[in-house]
Amino acid sequence: MKLDILAIGAHPDDVELGASGTILKQIEQGSSVGVVDLTLGELGTRGSAELRLKEAAAAAKVLGLTERHNLEMADGFFEVSEDNLKKLIRHIRYFQPDIVLCNAPSDRHPDHGRGSELASRACFLSGLRKIETKWEGKVQEHWRPKAVYHYIQDRYIEPDFVVDISPYWEKRMESIMAYSSQFFDPASKEPESPISGQSFLDHLKGRSQNFGRLIHAEYGEGFVVERPVGVRDLKDLF
Repeated sequence: MKLDILAIGAHPDDVELGASGTILKQIEQGSSVGVVDLTLGELGTRGSAELRLKEAAAAAKVLGLTERHNLEMADGFFEVSEDNLKKLIRHIRYFQPDIVLCNAPSDRHPDHGRGSELASRACFLSGLRKIETKWEGKVQEHWRPKAVYHYIQDRYIEPDFVVDISPYWEKRMESIMAYSSQFFDPASKEPESPISGQSFLDHLKGRSQNFGRLIHAEYGEGFVVERPVGVRDLKDLF
Protein backbone atom coordinates (compact mmCIF):
# COMPACT_ATOMS: atom_id res chain seq x y z
CA MET A 1 0.00 0.00 0.00
CA LYS A 2 1.62 3.24 -1.16
CA LEU A 3 1.23 6.28 1.09
CA ASP A 4 2.46 9.82 0.54
CA ILE A 5 3.15 10.39 4.25
CA LEU A 6 3.69 8.03 7.19
CA ALA A 7 3.59 9.52 10.68
CA ILE A 8 5.24 7.52 13.47
CA GLY A 9 4.70 8.03 17.20
CA ALA A 10 6.04 6.29 20.29
CA HIS A 11 2.56 6.47 21.85
CA PRO A 12 -0.98 6.85 20.59
CA ASP A 13 -1.61 10.65 20.70
CA ASP A 14 2.04 11.64 19.92
CA VAL A 15 1.22 12.21 16.26
CA GLU A 16 -1.94 14.17 17.09
CA LEU A 17 -0.10 16.41 19.56
CA GLY A 18 2.81 17.09 17.22
CA ALA A 19 1.58 16.99 13.64
CA SER A 20 -2.21 16.64 13.34
CA GLY A 21 -2.73 20.07 11.80
CA THR A 22 -0.14 19.32 9.13
CA ILE A 23 -1.73 15.92 8.47
CA LEU A 24 -5.19 17.49 8.09
CA LYS A 25 -3.76 20.04 5.67
CA GLN A 26 -1.94 17.44 3.57
CA ILE A 27 -4.98 15.17 3.37
CA GLU A 28 -7.16 18.08 2.22
CA GLN A 29 -4.57 18.74 -0.49
CA GLY A 30 -4.86 15.13 -1.69
CA SER A 31 -2.10 13.30 0.17
CA SER A 32 -2.64 9.81 1.58
CA VAL A 33 -1.48 9.60 5.20
CA GLY A 34 -1.09 6.70 7.63
CA VAL A 35 0.11 6.38 11.22
CA VAL A 36 2.20 3.75 12.98
CA ASP A 37 2.14 3.85 16.79
CA LEU A 38 5.08 2.00 18.35
CA THR A 39 3.39 1.18 21.69
CA LEU A 40 -0.07 0.98 23.20
CA GLY A 41 0.79 3.61 25.80
CA GLU A 42 0.01 1.06 28.49
CA LEU A 43 2.09 2.80 31.15
CA GLY A 44 0.13 6.04 30.90
CA THR A 45 -1.17 7.41 34.21
CA ARG A 46 -4.77 7.46 32.97
CA GLY A 47 -6.81 5.03 30.91
CA SER A 48 -5.68 1.63 29.63
CA ALA A 49 -4.11 0.06 26.56
CA GLU A 50 -7.53 -1.13 25.37
CA LEU A 51 -9.02 2.33 25.75
CA ARG A 52 -6.07 3.98 24.01
CA LEU A 53 -6.63 1.73 20.98
CA LYS A 54 -10.26 2.85 20.80
CA GLU A 55 -9.25 6.48 21.19
CA ALA A 56 -6.59 6.12 18.48
CA ALA A 57 -9.22 4.71 16.11
CA ALA A 58 -11.52 7.64 16.89
CA ALA A 59 -8.69 10.13 16.25
CA ALA A 60 -7.88 8.37 12.96
CA LYS A 61 -11.46 9.00 11.78
CA VAL A 62 -11.22 12.68 12.72
CA LEU A 63 -7.98 13.03 10.76
CA GLY A 64 -9.13 10.95 7.79
CA LEU A 65 -6.18 8.55 7.89
CA THR A 66 -5.84 5.83 5.28
CA GLU A 67 -4.38 3.31 7.76
CA ARG A 68 -3.30 3.14 11.40
CA HIS A 69 -1.21 0.28 12.81
CA ASN A 70 0.16 -0.39 16.30
CA LEU A 71 3.41 -2.36 16.69
CA GLU A 72 2.78 -3.14 20.40
CA MET A 73 6.35 -2.52 21.53
CA ALA A 74 6.85 -2.20 25.29
CA ASP A 75 5.83 1.24 26.51
CA GLY A 76 8.69 2.77 28.50
CA PHE A 77 11.03 -0.13 27.78
CA PHE A 78 11.32 -0.53 24.00
CA GLU A 79 14.85 -0.14 22.68
CA VAL A 80 16.40 0.56 19.30
CA SER A 81 17.02 -3.16 18.78
CA GLU A 82 17.33 -5.25 15.64
CA ASP A 83 13.92 -6.80 16.28
CA ASN A 84 12.17 -3.46 16.71
CA LEU A 85 13.98 -1.93 13.75
CA LYS A 86 12.82 -4.78 11.52
CA LYS A 87 9.23 -4.43 12.77
CA LEU A 88 9.25 -0.82 11.65
CA ILE A 89 11.18 -1.52 8.44
CA ARG A 90 8.44 -3.96 7.41
CA HIS A 91 5.85 -1.21 7.79
CA ILE A 92 7.94 1.38 5.96
CA ARG A 93 8.38 -1.03 3.07
CA TYR A 94 4.69 -1.90 3.14
CA PHE A 95 3.51 1.73 3.05
CA GLN A 96 6.40 3.07 0.90
CA PRO A 97 5.99 6.67 2.12
CA ASP A 98 7.75 9.56 0.44
CA ILE A 99 7.79 11.52 3.71
CA VAL A 100 8.02 10.29 7.30
CA LEU A 101 7.01 12.41 10.30
CA CYS A 102 8.31 11.17 13.65
CA ASN A 103 9.01 12.00 17.29
CA ALA A 104 11.16 14.86 18.55
CA PRO A 105 14.89 13.96 18.77
CA SER A 106 14.90 14.80 22.52
CA ASP A 107 12.00 15.37 24.88
CA ARG A 108 10.67 15.09 28.44
CA HIS A 109 9.47 11.51 27.87
CA PRO A 110 12.49 9.31 27.00
CA ASP A 111 10.35 7.18 24.68
CA HIS A 112 10.10 10.16 22.35
CA GLY A 113 13.85 10.39 21.81
CA ARG A 114 14.11 6.61 21.38
CA GLY A 115 11.15 6.63 19.00
CA SER A 116 12.86 9.36 17.01
CA GLU A 117 16.09 7.37 16.72
CA LEU A 118 14.23 4.15 15.92
CA ALA A 119 12.25 5.81 13.12
CA SER A 120 15.27 7.59 11.66
CA ARG A 121 17.41 4.44 11.61
CA ALA A 122 14.58 2.29 10.25
CA CYS A 123 14.02 4.75 7.39
CA PHE A 124 17.68 4.46 6.39
CA LEU A 125 17.97 0.70 6.85
CA SER A 126 14.74 0.15 4.92
CA GLY A 127 16.63 1.27 1.82
CA LEU A 128 19.32 -1.41 2.12
CA ARG A 129 18.72 -4.26 -0.32
CA LYS A 130 20.53 -6.88 1.79
CA ILE A 131 18.18 -6.53 4.76
CA GLU A 132 15.42 -9.04 4.03
CA THR A 133 11.92 -8.62 5.42
CA LYS A 134 8.63 -10.29 4.58
CA TRP A 135 5.01 -9.18 4.61
CA GLU A 136 2.41 -11.97 4.61
CA GLY A 137 5.07 -14.42 3.46
CA LYS A 138 6.33 -12.34 0.53
CA VAL A 139 9.81 -10.81 0.41
CA GLN A 140 9.53 -7.02 0.42
CA GLU A 141 11.26 -4.56 -1.88
CA HIS A 142 13.67 -2.12 -0.27
CA TRP A 143 12.34 1.43 0.21
CA ARG A 144 13.82 4.62 1.62
CA PRO A 145 11.64 7.70 2.24
CA LYS A 146 12.79 10.89 0.53
CA ALA A 147 12.59 12.94 3.76
CA VAL A 148 12.27 12.49 7.53
CA TYR A 149 10.87 15.37 9.57
CA HIS A 150 10.66 15.42 13.37
CA TYR A 151 7.66 17.14 14.96
CA ILE A 152 8.20 19.16 18.13
CA GLN A 153 6.58 17.90 21.34
CA ASP A 154 6.75 18.89 25.01
CA ARG A 155 10.12 20.63 25.15
CA TYR A 156 10.75 23.59 22.89
CA ILE A 157 13.05 23.01 19.93
CA GLU A 158 13.85 25.76 17.45
CA PRO A 159 11.99 24.68 14.29
CA ASP A 160 13.71 24.41 10.91
CA PHE A 161 10.38 25.06 9.22
CA VAL A 162 6.81 25.80 10.30
CA VAL A 163 3.57 24.70 8.63
CA ASP A 164 0.63 27.13 8.67
CA ILE A 165 -2.25 25.14 10.18
CA SER A 166 -4.56 28.07 10.95
CA PRO A 167 -7.66 26.70 9.15
CA TYR A 168 -7.24 23.31 10.86
CA TRP A 169 -6.89 24.36 14.49
CA GLU A 170 -10.34 23.24 15.67
CA LYS A 171 -10.12 19.90 13.85
CA ARG A 172 -6.61 19.39 15.23
CA MET A 173 -7.94 19.85 18.76
CA GLU A 174 -10.81 17.47 18.02
CA SER A 175 -8.29 14.76 17.09
CA ILE A 176 -6.37 15.39 20.31
CA MET A 177 -9.47 15.37 22.50
CA ALA A 178 -10.45 12.01 20.98
CA TYR A 179 -8.06 10.75 23.68
CA SER A 180 -10.64 11.66 26.28
CA SER A 181 -8.97 9.62 29.02
CA GLN A 182 -5.72 11.57 28.70
CA PHE A 183 -6.67 15.22 28.64
CA PHE A 184 -8.67 17.71 30.69
CA ASP A 185 -12.00 16.42 31.92
CA PRO A 186 -13.32 18.05 35.12
CA ALA A 187 -15.55 15.01 35.73
CA SER A 188 -12.70 12.48 35.57
CA LYS A 189 -11.87 10.44 38.69
CA GLU A 190 -8.49 9.37 37.28
CA PRO A 191 -5.19 10.50 38.85
CA GLU A 192 -3.78 13.79 37.61
CA SER A 193 -0.91 13.73 35.13
CA PRO A 194 1.32 16.38 33.51
CA ILE A 195 -1.05 16.51 30.51
CA SER A 196 -4.45 16.14 32.20
CA GLY A 197 -5.03 19.74 33.28
CA GLN A 198 -6.47 22.74 31.48
CA SER A 199 -3.02 24.33 31.61
CA PHE A 200 -1.69 21.71 29.18
CA LEU A 201 -4.36 22.60 26.62
CA ASP A 202 -3.45 26.26 27.12
CA HIS A 203 0.20 25.31 26.49
CA LEU A 204 -0.74 23.58 23.22
CA LYS A 205 -2.52 26.68 22.01
CA GLY A 206 0.27 29.02 23.09
CA ARG A 207 2.95 26.86 21.44
CA SER A 208 1.01 26.72 18.18
CA GLN A 209 0.35 30.46 18.26
CA ASN A 210 4.06 31.08 18.84
CA PHE A 211 5.02 28.92 15.86
CA GLY A 212 2.36 30.65 13.81
CA ARG A 213 3.70 34.07 14.73
CA LEU A 214 7.10 33.11 13.33
CA ILE A 215 5.54 32.78 9.86
CA HIS A 216 2.89 35.52 10.19
CA ALA A 217 0.08 33.00 10.67
CA GLU A 218 -2.40 32.41 13.50
CA TYR A 219 -1.35 28.82 14.25
CA GLY A 220 1.60 26.70 13.18
CA GLU A 221 3.35 23.37 13.73
CA GLY A 222 7.13 23.26 13.85
CA PHE A 223 9.46 20.57 12.51
CA VAL A 224 13.19 19.87 12.51
CA VAL A 225 15.00 18.24 9.62
CA GLU A 226 17.82 15.74 9.22
CA ARG A 227 19.29 17.36 6.11
CA PRO A 228 18.87 20.70 4.34
CA VAL A 229 15.49 21.19 2.68
CA GLY A 230 15.64 21.72 -1.08
CA VAL A 231 13.49 24.43 -2.67
CA ARG A 232 12.59 24.52 -6.37
CA ASP A 233 11.13 28.04 -6.30
CA LEU A 234 11.93 30.92 -3.95
CA LYS A 235 8.24 31.87 -4.10
CA ASP A 236 7.52 28.69 -2.09
CA LEU A 237 9.16 30.44 0.88
CA PHE A 238 7.34 33.14 2.83
